[in-house]
Amino acid sequence: MSGREFGSGDISSRGQTVELRSTGQAMASVPTCSVSTCAVPGSAIEPERYELAAGAPYRFDLDRREFFKFVGAGVVVFSVLKTGTAAQESGGARGRRDESLPKEIDAWLHIGESGKVTVYTGKVEMGQNIRTSLTQAVAEELRVPMEKIELVMGDTQLTPFDMGTFGSRTTPTMNLQLRKVAAAARDTLIGLAAAQWKTDVRHLVADDGKVKDPQMNRSVEYAALTKGQQLTQTLPEEDPLIPAANWKVAGQSAAKVNGREFVTGKHRYPSDQKLPDMWYGKLLRPTAFGATLVSVDAQKAEQMGATVVRDGNFVGVAAASSGLAEVAVAAIKAEWKSEAQPSSKELFDYLKKNPTEGRDPTGDGDRYEAGKVDPALASADHKLQATYMVSYIAHVPLEPRAALAKWDGDNLTVWTGTQRPFGVRGQLAEAFRMPEDRVRVLMPDTGSGYGGKHSGETAIEAARLARAAKRPVKVVWTREEEFSWAYFRPAGVMEVTSGVGADGRITAWEHHNYNSGSAGIRTYYEIPNQRIVFHPAKSPLRQGSYRALAATANHFARESHMDELAHAIKMDPLEFRLKNLKDERLRAVFEAAAKKFGWGKSKSVPGQGFGMGGGYEKLGYIATFAEVHVDRKSRDVKVVRVVTAFDCGAIVNPDNLRNQIEGSNVQGLGGALFEAISFENGKILNGRLSEYRVPRFSDVPVLETVLLDRKDLPSVGAGECPMVGLAPAIANAIFDATGVRLRALPLVPDGLKMG
Repeated sequence: MSGREFGSGDISSRGQTVELRSTGQAMASVPTCSVSTCAVPGSAIEPERYELAAGAPYRFDLDRREFFKFVGAGVVVFSVLKTGTAAQESGGARGRRDESLPKEIDAWLHIGESGKVTVYTGKVEMGQNIRTSLTQAVAEELRVPMEKIELVMGDTQLTPFDMGTFGSRTTPTMNLQLRKVAAAARDTLIGLAAAQWKTDVRHLVADDGKVKDPQMNRSVEYAALTKGQQLTQTLPEEDPLIPAANWKVAGQSAAKVNGREFVTGKHRYPSDQKLPDMWYGKLLRPTAFGATLVSVDAQKAEQMGATVVRDGNFVGVAAASSGLAEVAVAAIKAEWKSEAQPSSKELFDYLKKNPTEGRDPTGDGDRYEAGKVDPALASADHKLQATYMVSYIAHVPLEPRAALAKWDGDNLTVWTGTQRPFGVRGQLAEAFRMPEDRVRVLMPDTGSGYGGKHSGETAIEAARLARAAKRPVKVVWTREEEFSWAYFRPAGVMEVTSGVGADGRITAWEHHNYNSGSAGIRTYYEIPNQRIVFHPAKSPLRQGSYRALAATANHFARESHMDELAHAIKMDPLEFRLKNLKDERLRAVFEAAAKKFGWGKSKSVPGQGFGMGGGYEKLGYIATFAEVHVDRKSRDVKVVRVVTAFDCGAIVNPDNLRNQIEGSNVQGLGGALFEAISFENGKILNGRLSEYRVPRFSDVPVLETVLLDRKDLPSVGAGECPMVGLAPAIANAIFDATGVRLRALPLVPDGLKMG
């Protein structure tokens, strides 16, 4: 098949709440919403999740016949949700306040006649191993072996609505929700057994997939109890859960669910998906960001047998092989028009000089004031002002974006790697002017995201090409496309001014953040006079979520400044922090990490330096201590040792928690030491791994982790907080080794400059 397809125009679409049923599966009540119109009561997103409030990446027209197919008959909308606890993240700048979790047990969990337990959640697995921790949660409360549980994750047709897997929210929200579901199911099963045996439920216990009556020495399998029945009861308002101190499955280092499939290559990632008669898609990218297509000549590509699509600025091909698709798209001649744009060399001045309008009602807020800052600064015994900067960096996921799209009449199915299946469904529906109940998005466990896979451009690209080619089409971005056309962690400028008394107590604190965001901007030190302001700015690059968001930038500025203050008044940096810190949990992680690290020991070799950083983010408490070695001749900086202490409440899986903490530190080495995006006039200048430096095995230091298991406190997430202490710890250690104070990330992209 060959040919071309053209389109243009714009028609609006709306979100709906739709009841979806699937034969042989639990019914899922799924509210649908577009990327910019859905929120949940009691939840909020940080302002630097810019990608969630951005417009659709593509807007396609339908021809007249397709338009009447989709909207001529009308759409019937059913809402079947009951009022429930809002345990999902919100996802847009404009909030709809009617989204809540279904309370029906069978929307979340199904027990088959074989005893197999199927659990449904809109959360997704992208390497953080929540498939295992959520399985542990269900196994704990339902009292069933983990191997009998299967999680269906991120399938918009089968799972309850979920705004996305981000913000370290899975453990404090979804883990808790599934525990409640499993506990309610357990109580229901005990009730069924009590009715069957005509006995009091208080005489019965659940264990190992059975309800047992110890007094009468009898038991019945869950499967036998549920045969021919549905768990249609709703979740009670209050249902006691098993305390962490009594956990038998949760709290243990359970092996990764399906781990063997990953290490043997059996698992199929989004980029591995295949369908019969599938073609491969490639896109013609603009010559610069924001460029407009003036003309295109696709004749040679069509002569090769490829299907060519032009729809506004969208130009792509679909062909029978990936090689042919590459050759065909390269044969297209296009003329683009673009405007002059700033470069990375002028980035920080540009951000300060180009503010944007708007307030930040979420995150840590756009402005916070307490006391009287100006008089406190004027009367301080010591005053310090410093400016800190962070560059744009790329996510560099192990698996670039990928999507496979298939049309079946007026219905669209897409397999893609995304942290937001329901958000991508909304973007697809908007792009193709179709109801969301005709779009199904499935998310096979994907090869990492780090906050970079929230948007659905790859899914839309594959779907547009598939519609033209009239067959399934898969699009997999190249590494160069991933570097250029994905969004980046926001760059930023932080200006901090402080005052401290002769006794070492901080009296005034002023912190301004330009562009990078307000996450983590509020200080956790006890300071009576504060002025903290986030200033949105016009970004020269597309920017959005990245692991820990702006908390990395704000902690870098704050913890570096704390070190500078400590040295200015000649006080030990740990003593200075503790003197200004009342939060017992934060004090505890600093003290635990210091003890493990051996803080206060003498240096043993020239060029050795010690430093620390820490804080609070996403409900977790972190302290990180670093040892570095600086070779003055070569200017090389080597991070030798990193000790981290972390408190995230009751620990669900100790080994996996260590993996999250150590993984954060390894990834954080890049942004701390050498990662930075170079750009000029709308083009990325270092958009390949041979030019963009990421951490290597040789960069990894000795990693030591101290876990503070607080079984008296709720479990919270660990995917983001552990990263925030590393960069300031390294910067402070470099100062300790050399006397050189570095205030910009990355710290040593070309080695340490001693002069």
